Amino acid sequence: MEPTTTIRSFIEDYIRKQGYTLQYFADISGVNAGTLSAIIKGTRPIAMAQLDLITKGMKLEEGHFYEIYGAECFVESAPHWRRLEPFLQRCAELDKLGCIQRVIQQVTDDRSYISELFEMAEGMLERGQKKAARMLYECVAECEKYQHSERLALCQYRIFTLSLGQDQHENLRAAVHFEPYINRLDEERQLDAIRDLANTYSGLCHWDKVFQLADELEQRVEFLEQYKKKKKGLEQYRTSKHPLFTYRAYAYLLKATVWGERKDFHKALKHTTLYSNVEIDQPSSEDFIFIKRFQDWAKVNTYLYKLMMGDYEALNSYLDFIEENENETLLGLVKIMEAANLYNLNVDHALRRFDLYINILFEDRNHESSYTAQIKDDRYTKFWAELAFYQLSKERYEEGFRSLLTCLASSHKIKDDSTIIYCVGLFEEYRMRATESVKLNYKSLIKEVYSRYDKKSNIGINAF
Repeated sequence: MEPTTTIRSFIEDYIRKQGYTLQYFADISGVNAGTLSAIIKGTRPIAMAQLDLITKGMKLEEGHFYEIYGAECFVESAPHWRRLEPFLQRCAELDKLGCIQRVIQQVTDDRSYISELFEMAEGMLERGQKKAARMLYECVAECEKYQHSERLALCQYRIFTLSLGQDQHENLRAAVHFEPYINRLDEERQLDAIRDLANTYSGLCHWDKVFQLADELEQRVEFLEQYKKKKKGLEQYRTSKHPLFTYRAYAYLLKATVWGERKDFHKALKHTTLYSNVEIDQPSSEDFIFIKRFQDWAKVNTYLYKLMMGDYEALNSYLDFIEENENETLLGLVKIMEAANLYNLNVDHALRRFDLYINILFEDRNHESSYTAQIKDDRYTKFWAELAFYQLSKERYEEGFRSLLTCLASSHKIKDDSTIIYCVGLFEEYRMRATESVKLNYKSLIKEVYSRYDKKSNIGINAF
């Protein structure tokens, strides 16, 4: 049974109301008159290209008829892939996600399209149509949820990476949901999955989990290295994003990061040495790029760990490096402020040196970086927390309260409950120390803090 209002009835009404002949409308739309006549009579289905031409000829916005088209072609009648594929693709291009959702809910009963939907999702992901791709991955995953297939695992991997955002609670939920599927991926793709999972837990500051995943990554690299030695001489297609040796080096970097967060800087330096001394046989041009990258990371992190051990002389070398390597600037400033607060150092000259960068950071948190959004958001929040403490401890109340409010807004946005609670406690402590004039100037600030983060709010106190 077809819908009461069909596309062909719209076309017919439009031609009649405009006083056009069929031939005239065929000329302005670019659709052959015979084809147009057959479409109106219902003896010929409308192809996507023809629908777009007709829509343009009627001076309507692109995709105007997609909802009706989806109902006519794929809900009210049996779908055919030759027509379904271009429809889904055009919906993705025009961001008609509702149309995609309604149609794929109808086609999931026909498992013959699962492979095509998966391949289409891969293409959409490659073209940057992430929301549409995620819908298709979820559709395929739902159809194959009782299978133990690699395709199901790959769908879950894609859904995991597409789910990551600013909400730390959602990121944790996505990581926990995806982890059981790792072993179903092919061996090389497992390396990328473990790395992405470790990065997610790093952004969540779950350091025990990061260390566990780093161990797992190192073990899987060893297994693959032994396997490839046995298959030496045979052509081998790489499915991992990067050369194999980089994952071992990255495992060392992850472990060094964890030891640094645990304040065991001697062990952090030991693992830093491991990923700085990468040696492989007959390195390619791609290999040299990664070797240089790890050596640069080792160089800056050596300065960092020495600074975190109280070596003030390492500060200027560290500042030089993060100024030359803007991708490392945010992390560098976080660590400099941590060291300053830990050892009561004066780093005013460092803040003056990066004053322009900090002002840009204040205005736009979405600066370019090769780090994941989750790690970047975490560092952004930590920087303002450390800077607020530094300024307040030096009785610079105006600057301190401003930084504190920026930190509160950031931690609220990513739902970082522990930092919210820390900031409120810091505010309460230092507002009592501020002079009466500063208190008076900051009545509005005090009101804003308590209106958003007071004890009656439902902020996750269970973060403790």
